[in-house]
Amino acid sequence: MGRRSRRRPVVPDAGRSLDAFKAQVMRREGYAVDPQNPDSVKYEVARTLGVPLKPGYNGQLTTEDAGRVGGQIGGSMVREMIRLAQQNLVNRQNL
Repeated sequence: MGRRSRRRPVVPDAGRSLDAFKAQVMRREGYAVDPQNPDSVKYEVARTLGVPLKPGYNGQLTTEDAGRVGGQIGGSMVREMIRLAQQNLVNRQNL
């Protein structure tokens, strides 16, 4: 399988909205999020999980550790998207 491109949303120009959504979700999860740099929340998540993630090269990081950090963030975002979609369906039924 080929390597996927990094940090490239399927929908062009959706990056800012996804970053804002990430900031909103992770703030609700209790993490301190810099609104100017919502991607930096990964370092706080890594710290709370005991993963030695740092800016720059992280060649020593295991795939498992990287997945734990990304999974925490992505999983929270997916759960929130599902909740919002379910809420939207309920609202449409009530029209």
